[in-house]
Amino acid sequence: MGWDAGFLLYLQNNIRSDVLNPVMTFITHTGDKGIALIALVLILLLIPKMRRVGIIAAISIAFEAIITNIFIKNMVARTRPYETVDGLVNLIEKQKDYSFPSGHSGAAFAVAGALIVIALLGLPVVVEAGKIKRTKMNLTYKLFAVLMIIYAVILAFSRMYVGVHYPTDIIGGTLLGAATSFIAYFAYHVAIRKISVRKAAKTENA
Repeated sequence: MGWDAGFLLYLQNNIRSDVLNPVMTFITHTGDKGIALIALVLILLLIPKMRRVGIIAAISIAFEAIITNIFIKNMVARTRPYETVDGLVNLIEKQKDYSFPSGHSGAAFAVAGALIVIALLGLPVVVEAGKIKRTKMNLTYKLFAVLMIIYAVILAFSRMYVGVHYPTDIIGGTLLGAATSFIAYFAYHVAIRKISVRKAAKTENA
């Protein structure tokens, strides 16, 4: 038995309880199909002052979803732990896709990661053609970003708790979500810079 399987059995035999089971089951379902996270991104897009944040988060979760669901899951084709680990009991319904990486973890960290990157590096804003300024975010935004990271961590843990993911599935999803958040941030930075230059060129030629 590998450490992956051993850790899940440890959770089952030592951490699971009648109190925690419904709590973790509820938390894990908040990440189903990314609906709650997508809804959050849409809300950010609808708020004028948060629209740029929403765009970066949208790019991040879109990249994560495509890479996870179209490529990695089908390439690796890892069986769910409750189907292979003797004695492991799945607390929720059987999952229809493969195990690696965790899509729930990936999506959560894709969005929360984007928020944290913006909180740390600042929000890219065009100040003039070809020049980008990174504006600092206020304390309320930073606290919200931290809360989102905490949610992502708890959601990721819940996937192991209920028995549908190995720890390495969670690590893979977390790293992928973190990676797409950085990719989205810098892709947005490059895109708005190029767009500002093109707009300036068109104005000069008009």
